[in-house]
Amino acid sequence: MRKVITYGTFDLFHIGHLNILRRARELGDHLTVAVSTDEFNRIKGKVCTYPYEDRAEIVRAVKYVDEVIPENGWEQKVGDIKARGIDVFVMGDDWLGKFDFLKEYCEVVYLPRTEGVSTTIIRNRIKE
Repeated sequence: MRKVITYGTFDLFHIGHLNILRRARELGDHLTVAVSTDEFNRIKGKVCTYPYEDRAEIVRAVKYVDEVIPENGWEQKVGDIKARGIDVFVMGDDWLGKFDFLKEYCEVVYLPRTEGVSTTIIRNRIKE
């Protein structure tokens, strides 16, 4: 079994989120998604519209997702990869090169983002 993991906040769930989860799942047989907790998002300077529990439940409901875990900090990725026997780490290409240090533990894939959509774009449209 080929195991894949990805990480994200997944606030204001949109087609870009769905696309990355679908494409991540296509790279393996099992997809684990680490959803950033509210506490970790505060450290990153993010304030979410929806609390962690709601965001995790939305992601859990996506048919491409096999498991959802909390992302509590930057440093947990190596431990997650080792503990879960992960073969592929996936992130959007806006993070290109930032996680290359994980190549020591698994394959690292940066997927193109869906053009024209992001949580920031949605927030800005709502403000207008």
